[in-house]
Amino acid sequence: MNLSIKNAPEQVVERLKQRAERNHRSLQGELMAIIEDAVRVDGPRSVFKEIRALGLRSPGDSVDIVRADRDRD
Repeated sequence: MNLSIKNAPEQVVERLKQRAERNHRSLQGELMAIIEDAVRVDGPRSVFKEIRALGLRSPGDSVDIVRADRDRD
């Protein structure tokens, strides 16, 4: 099956292209990965699982992790 998105704003298309490049994918491959992720049954729940696994309890916790990671470099 083929899908088509009409009238996509240039800014959105450009950001998608940049994202595809960062992930070493074609634009088509990046869009497919986004769609597959969006329709995955455990989508949002798996994100929450990952957050809990990190031990995050508040937004400040994530700030501490980012700062620690930045300071390592």
